[in-house]
Amino acid sequence: MHAGLFVTLLSLGFMIHAAKTGRFMPWFYVILFLPGIGAAAYVVVELLPAWFGSYGGRARGQIASRLNPSRRYRQLQDELLVVDTIANRAALAEESLRLGKFEEALAQYDAILAKPLGDEPGFLLGKARAEFGLGRAAEAVATLEALRSKWPSYQSSEGQLLLAMSLEAAGRNEEALAHYEAAGRHYPGPEPRVRRAQLLRRLGREADARKLSAEVVADLNRAPAYIRKTQSEWLLSARRIARG
Repeated sequence: MHAGLFVTLLSLGFMIHAAKTGRFMPWFYVILFLPGIGAAAYVVVELLPAWFGSYGGRARGQIASRLNPSRRYRQLQDELLVVDTIANRAALAEESLRLGKFEEALAQYDAILAKPLGDEPGFLLGKARAEFGLGRAAEAVATLEALRSKWPSYQSSEGQLLLAMSLEAAGRNEEALAHYEAAGRHYPGPEPRVRRAQLLRRLGREADARKLSAEVVADLNRAPAYIRKTQSEWLLSARRIARG
């Protein structure tokens, strides 16, 4: 491949990555106007620290987060006051979701989506997460359906599961079952299938619920021990339903 074409395609890939991961500003323009150099800087400054962060650093971060869970939230608020960028708002919105501050998250995502460069599927998904957290299931469904209509090729196992959960919360049970089934084919874990089994049981379809739960239990019993440990909550639920 010609070197110039390779650099162009590589830069385009990193520009898309920056946009989808909330790093649009300033990296999109850095990569665009500094071909090759901008992409290299993006890798060094943004990606390598995430890929090769030390275990000790992650552990210290986890401990600090447990001791002072609002510390990063306040830092992100301060950063947004200093520089109002989409990336800063997205980081604050994500942290707000983590802390259960759903009103704050929704306000940030609405502000992002109102910006000329903020119309991205990941931000609509974040908005739906906030709406679901606030108990506004019908609004979350509408947001997710708008996302699918606008970006039909956008794929997100998290979004598929959230749509199923929102449909169930909105009382649209048959649609929820279908989306739980679809999510279960791609989601990295048994949660969609267990949630589907729970809904089947609630709808009185006990035999179907037991059969599906038994399949989940069998799959997890064949999985490595660390998988069973990380999925212990869903494994326990599946066992309970399978036993009847």
